[in-house]
Amino acid sequence: MNKVIDTILSHRSIRKFENKTLSDEQIKVIVECAQAASTSSFIQAYSIIGVKNQNTKQRLAELAGNQPYVAENGHFFIFCADLHRHEVVAEMEGANINETLESTEKFMVASIDAALAAQNAVIAAESMGLGAVYIGGLRNNLNDVCDLLKTPKRVIPLFGVAVGYPDQNPDQKPRLQPEHIYHEDTYESDHDTYKQQLDAYNRLISSYYHERTKGKRTDTWSSQMAAMLSKPTRMYMKEFVESKGFNKR
Repeated sequence: MNKVIDTILSHRSIRKFENKTLSDEQIKVIVECAQAASTSSFIQAYSIIGVKNQNTKQRLAELAGNQPYVAENGHFFIFCADLHRHEVVAEMEGANINETLESTEKFMVASIDAALAAQNAVIAAESMGLGAVYIGGLRNNLNDVCDLLKTPKRVIPLFGVAVGYPDQNPDQKPRLQPEHIYHEDTYESDHDTYKQQLDAYNRLISSYYHERTKGKRTDTWSSQMAAMLSKPTRMYMKEFVESKGFNKR
């Protein structure tokens, strides 16, 4: 074990921060660490928008489902899939790359690049004694988010990351067992084994909630997922993504 692994394995989402902003130097280091992440074919198909303006943060909090920690944090980062700069590159080089930019492959590349950069950023922040939480709720109202951030075509804000000085120390939520996640050589698809592993995880999660809430909650992971996935959300996304010039081919 080392300090990097300790930092990664100590991760928990922080949703309450001290009223203290990050310094410009901290922001710079976090962004540099994000940029150090791997990027497919050196394409660097993402951008990061840092939000300092409190009115903008408050509006983003509303658009994300009235999550207060979107507005109340040390700094708010928004990670975007970005192929706009490549459109500019095509103009500079006199190349026709529209078909490539509109491909599902490049949409995946841009989304993966942004996610890799974000995880680097979060690990960097946590190594500095800061806390963070990912905000997928921005995708509830992406048209309004794009208008607010003035993003051009071929740029999609995928998620936010609220970073700051933790004002809470929540229990770490247990993840699925490694043997359920990690498959060796081929995918383990035996139905009975799969169900046994999920049953074991359900007992663990139920116990976690029981202890955390002093008996007020005992729900299982599978019941949570079934309830959540039974209610389709953000079903406008395919049309929105295509309207931004992504995933059309």
